[in-house]
Amino acid sequence: MRILANDGIDAVGKKILEEAGFEVDTNHIPQEELIEKLNAYDAITVRSATKVRQALIDACPNIKAIGRGGVGMDNIDVDYARSKGIAVINTPAASSLSVAELVFAHLLNGVRFLYDSNRKMVGEGNTNFGGLKKAYAKGVELRGKTIGIVGFGRIGRETAKVALGLGMDVIYTDLYDGPASLELTLSGGIQVDVPVHQVSFEEVLKKSDFISLHVPFLEKAAISKDEFAVMKDGVGLVNASRGGVIDELELIQALDSGKVAFAALDVFDNEPTPRQEILTHPKISLTPHIGAATNEAQERIGVELANLLIDALKK
Repeated sequence: MRILANDGIDAVGKKILEEAGFEVDTNHIPQEELIEKLNAYDAITVRSATKVRQALIDACPNIKAIGRGGVGMDNIDVDYARSKGIAVINTPAASSLSVAELVFAHLLNGVRFLYDSNRKMVGEGNTNFGGLKKAYAKGVELRGKTIGIVGFGRIGRETAKVALGLGMDVIYTDLYDGPASLELTLSGGIQVDVPVHQVSFEEVLKKSDFISLHVPFLEKAAISKDEFAVMKDGVGLVNASRGGVIDELELIQALDSGKVAFAALDVFDNEPTPRQEILTHPKISLTPHIGAATNEAQERIGVELANLLIDALKK
């Protein structure tokens, strides 16, 4: 059987598949050519770039499995594929820690203005230390602050654990009932339970000093004009989930008014071409959708994806 890893796969995962008797092709086929060329394969794996929609599924009846290396599957018509007897699998746990750590890279970046000071010192060549120190003299610490987490799945919980380790208070909101505490592992292997508090979405908006979003793709933005209005003044906002979760035009207004002190975005409405107003805004910390882009996460994703594909294709 032949597998097309169209958005790549970690070398360890590729080796596992090959040792199980599969041929793995990692040469990327452009989206517009897939409808013609995918018939040469029995399965396809994707990340966020390649889309597997109904038309492609109909054109390739030979496909037996679709694998998504990562969490969200909004680039795959999952229900339709499964209705055709195609196995659709993903790796929801493998990248959780990497995304959570990126959230805090952005939060620490934001509270100390690193994104803007780096821009001025490197990009603009500004070495006026006296003026710069004054401009960035009002940083804050994360310890003792409240982080509100919207969506308390695997990534939301890993984000909460990092926050608890930094001495933050954690409140969260989710569609389902969640835990009252999380288990942290301290040095020496000591395990302790630390409380977290599930509250309404409105309470998260009202009470949080920082808000981190961990929800799937939504038809309507979860954070827009009305939600910004009830947030604390000077809140910090991080989106490492999906583009469209935040209304970007309303975000710009909230940043300009001071309602939001800073925002951090790893995902955007119009990937891979975000709005210029977003790219150039002095209060936004940016990364190009790299939440799962660590060596460790990629290896975990590759291994988990390979094993799930083997199970699916050998049934």
